[in-house]
Amino acid sequence: MSIKNLFRFLARLFVRRKTRRRVKRTALMLLVGLFALPLFAAPPAADDAPIQDNSFLVEEAYNQEPGVVQHIFTFSRTHSGTWAGTFTEEWPVGSVRHQLSYTPVFVRNDGIRSNDFALNYRLQLLGNGESRLAVAPRLTVMRSAVQVMLPASVVVSQHFVTHWNVGATSYPRTLNAGQSVVWLASHRVNFLVETVWTHTDHATSVVVSPGIRWSYNLPRGLQIVPGLAVPFDRTQHRRSAFLYLSFEHPFRGES
Repeated sequence: MSIKNLFRFLARLFVRRKTRRRVKRTALMLLVGLFALPLFAAPPAADDAPIQDNSFLVEEAYNQEPGVVQHIFTFSRTHSGTWAGTFTEEWPVGSVRHQLSYTPVFVRNDGIRSNDFALNYRLQLLGNGESRLAVAPRLTVMRSAVQVMLPASVVVSQHFVTHWNVGATSYPRTLNAGQSVVWLASHRVNFLVETVWTHTDHATSVVVSPGIRWSYNLPRGLQIVPGLAVPFDRTQHRRSAFLYLSFEHPFRGES
């Protein structure tokens, strides 16, 4: 099954009214089960990787480490039926200082399907995943637009991290800013609240999104991070559902 067909299947799954209640109950049971396992797991080993570069709507300022690749799936759906799905792969280029990634985007709005493709370059300008302060500006080229973004990440304490974004897109002309607070409740479970402000020539929106993410650290350096959020558009007073899934692992024989 292709990525595009996968997103279409998820959209149909959530749209069918007759099975909506059953789907919600099943999804809730699965999420509770997935969430409970890490909570009752044994204390993490000293070499277990924490959850770090797995934000949802607000970008963190951490490039991929050398020899490590990350695959990220996201899916969101509004109450009106509009849905969007993305798949991103992030690759280090020589060192942690340079990172390339690409993102195909699939959208369905008012019954009309569309897609886009983004090619991203990010420079680790300051710090890294082990620093108190990290800054990593990003340049993105899409089919009909260019985007610039300045993410910064600040470790406030042992249990709290914040991320900050300021950016702009050429078409349609858009200014945006974001801020998130991440509570590191445990080594494998994080709670986060993200706020995103977007301004165009025609409208301004503010979205507040509480969410949760948790991790499974498996042999050979594989880390799987599922996540769930409920974004709320304070301007239009609309809620949506947001699903996240990340796979991060070494490559080129790294272990």
